[in-house]
Amino acid sequence: MNDKNKYLERRSWYMYDFAVSAFTTTVITVFLGPYLTTIAKNAADSDGFLDIFGIPVFHGSFFTYCVSLSVILQVLLLPVLGAIADTSNYKKKLLIFSAYLGSIAAMFLYFLEDTNYLYGGALLIISNLAFGASMIFYNAFLNDIATEDERDKVSSLGFAWGYFGGGILLAINLMLVMQAENFGLTMGHAVRISLASAGLWWAIFTVFPAIHLKVRFTKALPKGANLVGYGFKAIIQTIKEARKYPKTLLFLAAYLLYNDGVQAVIVVSSQFGQEELGLDISTLTTVILMVQFVALFGAIFFNKLAERFDSKKALLLSLLIWIGIVFYAFMFLNSTLGFYILGAVIALVLGGTQALSRSLFSLLIPKGKEAEYFSLYEISERGTSWIGPLVFGMSLQFTGSYRIAIFSLGIFFLFGALLLLRINMTKAIIESGNQLPANLMRN
Repeated sequence: MNDKNKYLERRSWYMYDFAVSAFTTTVITVFLGPYLTTIAKNAADSDGFLDIFGIPVFHGSFFTYCVSLSVILQVLLLPVLGAIADTSNYKKKLLIFSAYLGSIAAMFLYFLEDTNYLYGGALLIISNLAFGASMIFYNAFLNDIATEDERDKVSSLGFAWGYFGGGILLAINLMLVMQAENFGLTMGHAVRISLASAGLWWAIFTVFPAIHLKVRFTKALPKGANLVGYGFKAIIQTIKEARKYPKTLLFLAAYLLYNDGVQAVIVVSSQFGQEELGLDISTLTTVILMVQFVALFGAIFFNKLAERFDSKKALLLSLLIWIGIVFYAFMFLNSTLGFYILGAVIALVLGGTQALSRSLFSLLIPKGKEAEYFSLYEISERGTSWIGPLVFGMSLQFTGSYRIAIFSLGIFFLFGALLLLRINMTKAIIESGNQLPANLMRN
């Protein structure tokens, strides 16, 4: 590949993160949770419950239940999708198909209003399922466009462009919502435009990878195998081999617990701010916008802590801060200023938790098994990321308290930290056949 083609292909790969991150920030993180909750509330009975196919569902839990269902569906499909990506020439086509399926579903959220909560729930499930599918194919291109020495840089730039793209559209939508009356719009109409804009943004910038990403055939499907069976068999085989490295699996279990708490806090934060604190959508959007950019500095700050002490200690500190976050929200959070301060702390710790988790896990992977273990890492992460929103939704349904619901998420950080404490990281790295980083050798 000549330099010009490499340049174009990498930048088109970056642009997909730039495109799809607008969906995760504008739709999933900020606008849809509070708006769909309002739609569900309009349709609920006098006690606040919906009758969904004979099942009573509290209106405040509807959004999180839909998120949980979409992730469960991802878990069922991801092994099959991984097999298709590895054993066919359809990787690029399926990336584009899933991207446009998700973006079109997001654009149709423009018509979500009144009491049609089932319509909104269905579009949420479809768009989030398509998002998860597209990310499998997107990540599968990394090894194609970068050598081993280049992947850290290329992967990091992809994340950076994603934060940038999500932040830009969120800033535009924030201005639209805050100035809705000046544009002759109601607040609800401005929110619907914002939701649809994320789908449009996703669709427009997906054009770049659609044009410039190159198809490369990898390995052929084993003779006599089918894609569905091969996908599940491959995951089972990786899990069996991973038993040789129990400390690696223990770290993975710890990560799945505390990361589930992280993802749940991100998903429900806007809903908590609206329903418990009575904050308006413009305030919520401003806080999330702040989080989008401050998280970059959080990663740098915690990396400095890791250099001074070691990565495990810095990561444990971040988990203690997460426990403090949910406790503060439960006991003391009562004001708009407090929500801004809490948002800044979340942003600082979010970047650090994500950056240190990935770097630590990379040290626990046997050499030559990077792709297999990171595949297990990604699939297993999605496999449990529905539990946090489900716990939040059930706590809310049974107690009627948003504060108890947010506090219930602390269990994920607590047990994740306890598992992490059990790992002798020095032995784990050596047993995996890797060299100790300098910060661990000093401690």
